[in-house]
Amino acid sequence: MQSIKDAKRIVVKVGSSTLAYPTGMMNIRCVERLVKVLADIKNSGREVVLVTSGAIGVGFGKLGLKERPCDTPSKQAAAAVGQCELMYTYDRLFAGYNHTVAQVLLTRDIIDVEKRRENVENTFARLLDMGCLPIINENDTVAVEEIEFGDNDTLSALVASLCGAQALVILSDIDGLYTANPRTDSNARLIEQVSEINDELRALAGGAGSSIGTGGMITKLHAAEICFENDISMAIINGSKPESLYDLIEGKPVGTLFMR
Repeated sequence: MQSIKDAKRIVVKVGSSTLAYPTGMMNIRCVERLVKVLADIKNSGREVVLVTSGAIGVGFGKLGLKERPCDTPSKQAAAAVGQCELMYTYDRLFAGYNHTVAQVLLTRDIIDVEKRRENVENTFARLLDMGCLPIINENDTVAVEEIEFGDNDTLSALVASLCGAQALVILSDIDGLYTANPRTDSNARLIEQVSEINDELRALAGGAGSSIGTGGMITKLHAAEICFENDISMAIINGSKPESLYDLIEGKPVGTLFMR
């Protein structure tokens, strides 16, 4: 596996807890910092693909709802509103650094059907050849259980495979994978490198993530398994410090690196 330092094409996944406050309103400062870093990395000659969560979270905030909806029609309605807001924000901010973005919305049936998968691969290849920065999300507005990915950690690993990336970086709400829950155990220790996903690690991963997201550490381990299968290096770092991406691509120790 190539190290992330050597990766020419990098997929970065950002979660709802990084993009938005618990109110559902967008965390403008964090989004602006993330866009600036990604634009700068792209300026350096690397190709960048962004997998973004946040459509439902941002949507329920814009709709004035007090909490994330639970029923499918309400979640799909919130996603329709939130996706507009997300892409408007990304387009405006990346344009300030002279980068063109492209929206790609996926559902699992597109990945599972060979011809559709090939079309997605060709689209990614052409967008990157044209110098675009693809921004991918699950198509939450139409996705139902039969065709949904369920979490964007898994989606980001599949996207990394589809676009031929050498590295995936998942921006989380903690610094990486720990030996215990760092929010409840003061003795929890950051695991700096993982070369194999085993039952012990799965047991450490725990349950769900934040109140506005759908993921947790267990979905990130699943993403790592997909990356291992496709010879892709992966890292988990803290999304509240997007500047850490610079350290990562310079080969400095940051977060948890998944690499054989």
